[in-house]
Formats: sequence, C-alpha cells, structure tokens
Amino acid sequence: MTSHNFVVFVGAFLPALVLIYGLCPQKHRGKIMLLAGYGLYFMIDGKLIVYAVLSTLSVYGISQAMAYVLWQRDTELMEADGKAEKKAIRAKTKKKLRLIMAFAILLHIGLLFVLKYSAFFGENLNRLFRVTGVGVSLPVKYFALPLGISFYTLQAVAYLFDIQREKVKADRNIGRVALFLSFFGSFIEGPISRYEDTAEDLWAGHPLEFESLRRGGVRVLIGIVKRYVIANRFNMFISTVFTSYAAFDGVMIALAMLLFTIQLYMDFSGMMDVVIGAASIFGVKLKENFRQPFFSKSITEFWTRWHISLGAFFRDYVFYPLTMSKPLKNLTTKARRLLGSHYGPLMSATLALFVVWVLNGLWHGAGFQYLAFGMFHFVLITLGSLFAPLSRKAVDHLGIVREGRLYSVFCVVRTFFLVNIGELIFRAIGFRAALSMIKRMFTQFSTTRFADGTFTALGIDYYDLLLSAVVLFVFFIASVYKERGGDPIDWLMQRRTSVRFAAYYVLIILIVVFGAYGYGYVAVDPIYANF
Repeated sequence: MTSHNFVVFVGAFLPALVLIYGLCPQKHRGKIMLLAGYGLYFMIDGKLIVYAVLSTLSVYGISQAMAYVLWQRDTELMEADGKAEKKAIRAKTKKKLRLIMAFAILLHIGLLFVLKYSAFFGENLNRLFRVTGVGVSLPVKYFALPLGISFYTLQAVAYLFDIQREKVKADRNIGRVALFLSFFGSFIEGPISRYEDTAEDLWAGHPLEFESLRRGGVRVLIGIVKRYVIANRFNMFISTVFTSYAAFDGVMIALAMLLFTIQLYMDFSGMMDVVIGAASIFGVKLKENFRQPFFSKSITEFWTRWHISLGAFFRDYVFYPLTMSKPLKNLTTKARRLLGSHYGPLMSATLALFVVWVLNGLWHGAGFQYLAFGMFHFVLITLGSLFAPLSRKAVDHLGIVREGRLYSVFCVVRTFFLVNIGELIFRAIGFRAALSMIKRMFTQFSTTRFADGTFTALGIDYYDLLLSAVVLFVFFIASVYKERGGDPIDWLMQRRTSVRFAAYYVLIILIVVFGAYGYGYVAVDPIYANF
C-alpha cells in the first residue's frame, strides 16, 4: 500500500463503505464487506489479486477435505466394535489429516517461499557455487510480491491447523472464509486473526451504532496522526543516514536509529489504530497488536507486547508443536535429569526458539539483515533465560528491590536500548552495513553535525523536533494511562461535549496542518505492508 492509497482509503473508501453498508439490508452486509476487501485489494495491487483469490479457493477446498475426513471418522466410529478398532480408525484419520495439512503447508508456504525468497536463496547459492568452484548457475527470477501475502498466508495456515486440531469446524460458507482472509482492514498489515475470533463477527452484518462510529472514528484519527505527523516527518533523515551511513558519525547514526524505532512504532501501531478503529465502526472487534511495548523490562516481555498476533502465531503453531514433539520431549526428560529443573527444559525450548526466530526473521524479509535481526533476539532471549537464576541472585545480593521503581526504570531503559539495536539491524541496507553502523556509534561519536547545518539539511529542523516532542509526550501520557489499566478513548468519551469536540478539532488540525498537507511532510509507504 502506498501513502497515496492510504489517503484514498481513509478519505474516500472508508466513508463510502460506511454509507453503503448502512443502507444495505443486514443479510447482504457481509457480502458488501467481502466486495470492499477485494475492491481495495484490486485498487492497490491490480491483477495480483489473483493470488488472494486462489489462496482463498485452495483454503476452502482443503478445509472441506479435512471436514470430509473427520465426518468419515465419526461415521466409522459409530459403527466400530471394540476399543482396538476405534483406535485404528482414529490413527488412520490422524494420518490423513497430517497428509492434507502437509499438502496445505507445501502449497501456501511454498508459494510464499517462491515469490518472496527464491531470488534471495538463488543469488546466494550462485555466489557460493562461484566461491567453491562448482560449475553450476541457478536461474534467478524476481516476482512481484502480492500485497499482504505474508499476513493472509499465516492466517490461512492457522485456520487449517485449527481444523486439523478440531478447535474449529470447517466453514461451508465460502463467502465467510473469503471475508476472513480478505477483510479490507487486516489483510495489509494484520493483525493476524483467528477464525473463531473474527469470521462470524465479520459476516454478521452488525448494525451501525453512533457509539461505534464515534469511538472507531476517533481511533482512526489517532492512527492517522501517528502516521502523518510523526512517522512521515522523520523519513528523509532516516533514509539518508541508513543509505549513506559511511558519511555520518556515531551521533547521527544513533539518532537515525532512535528515530527509526519511533517511526516504525508510530507507523505500524498507527495502521493498527486505523484498522481496529475501522473494524469497530462495523461492530467487529479485532484483537490488539500492541500493548505499550516500550514499557517492557526484558526482550521476552517486549515480544509479548509488540506485534502480538505474529508472536502468538509462532507460539501456537511453531514453538508449542516443536516442544511437544516426541524428540524434544525425550530430550527434555534426559536433560532434566542431567541439568536440573531449570536448565534441563531450556535445551529443547532453545532449539524450538531457534526455529521460531529464524522463521520470524525470514518472515520480515529476504535478506541477511533480517536473519540477523531474528538471531539477535534469539540470543538475547536465550541468554536472559540462561542467566535468569544468576541475575536474580546478583540483584538480591546487592540489596536491589526487584519490584522497585529505580530497578524497573533501569530494566525498561536497558530493554529499549537493545530494541533500538535490533531495529538498526532490521532497517540497515545489509548485515555488513548494520555492523558498520553499530561500530561507528561507539567509535566515531561527535556532535559537529548538529552545528554545521547537516542535521537541518536532512529534512528535520528544531521546529520538527519540538512538534514531534509535544505529540510524542501526549502519546506517552496516554500509554502510561493505558499501562495503569485505563482507556484514553473511554476517558475522552466521558468528558463533556466541548472537551470532546476540542480533542476532535486538535486531531484534525494536526493531520491537515502538520501532516499530509503541512510543513515538513515527506511521504512514506506503510512499512509493514511490504512484508
């Protein structure tokens, strides 16, 4: 999705959809939502919509095949005599479902691999062949990547896994399945939803209610402010420093790193505000994808607060199945006897975690910097688990109160610093570039660029910093309020009319004057839409 498409979405598409939806009879509203999803997809990606349609058709066909196998099992169980025969029927069914699921993974993940990663692996294999003298050259083909394929592929695979596990029943309504996979809000950047949480809600055609329109509209405005007032404002500076890092000293690189972390959060969480707010207008409740991530006290906690739906997918469909597999369960049993109750289970958990973070890195993109991004977090989480007992003893020995405010602030600052390093690796143009930038931050630290005009020449002046600081401070206060159990939108809705309208006015002025049409605006496409 381009920045232009986003403007069209919030400025024309969404209001028009609300009007059409409200005028339609309830029984047709699910179909209107489905047409809206495909219409938006076609508007953004044109003929590449064929991938989304074919993915939906294959998911529906595979789900019905699974449903038939389960129906066949139930029929045979009713006619079976004795436990042995029933056990054999269940075993046969389990095998059939595994074969169908293997085919589904091969088809959907295989297509994602070919489109997104085949060129990366082909290029690097050819490089390896040249270095080792192997006389082989693989053909390398670059494919246009369909919008949001990484998101709707995971959502499709999760749905089929849940049918295999009998957590949900295969839906015979192809329209409901199609809407689940192509909902106009979430197919671009998520959140990655579960079928049992959203499919029925999306298709139900809830009536439009004033309260939902009001609350959803405010959240959409907040998301636009995040994207257009904050995230876009830093784009020129960030892009220049990360692209031409060799021309900048450590202070500029550190500032670009910090601003990119802020930009990424404001861009992605802003998109989530728009998506969740838009969905709530239609009575659909999507799960939150962020929960004040920068208040985390450890990297492990950070990943339970940042991109929550992606973490939940890897936890439920990769980590748990691996740790519960027979080989790793056997490893855990043996390791527990040798290493004790803390370090023993860590062996199998670490192996599963390694797979998770390789996949997490690759999910974000085809490049060594993305693999390094995954491995960076894998190492930090593993070291955190490994040294947890020692760390607790050291803190207690020093007389530090672990729940005290000072130690909590230290943990939050430490985690935020590590997150920034991870985002630098993520944003760098390559892995070597990331290493060079990190080195420069610690060996070439100078403040001369602030005085010689370089800083302001890159698109950010002190006016931008002041405006951004004020807006970010307001978002920080709102985050503190949410961290303490409050809801800023609830708080606003409970104020008198004059206060509410003043808030609406401020949000609109921020967008119109200081955002897309304001001073310092540099367009940037939604970052996570590229994944």
